[in-house]
Amino acid sequence: MKLRQVPLEQIEALFKNTMMETLGIRCVELGDDYVVATMPVDKRTHQPLGLLHGGASAALIESIASMGSTLLIDLEKEMPVGLEINANHIGGMKSGLVKAIGKLVHGGKRTHVWQVDLFDNETEKLICTGRLTVMIVPR
Repeated sequence: MKLRQVPLEQIEALFKNTMMETLGIRCVELGDDYVVATMPVDKRTHQPLGLLHGGASAALIESIASMGSTLLIDLEKEMPVGLEINANHIGGMKSGLVKAIGKLVHGGKRTHVWQVDLFDNETEKLICTGRLTVMIVPR
């Protein structure tokens, strides 16, 4: 399965008035089977000790994978919903930009599986790795 290629501005428009907009998540690249997005590490995404919050990382994982699944289906007939998520927090970040690269592992009729790795955009150090299973449901 190949992702439908659309202008990045079209994806950004979907983020208006959502958690993705609040967290500053931006889609920066689309490939045939991958999506790249960024999220700032700042007061919106910090935990109390000033590090990137694991929940923000999980939100980025789910956002990028769901975004990818929307580009694989007919949104007039179907919609993607997160079914299961996991995240392993490998390292920490205090500031900067986290870059997420989500790759399609499985693109079936009713389920999609995405592998998403989060990196410190400056050092390219792996920060978190996760997987999201998306269920495709009828509208």
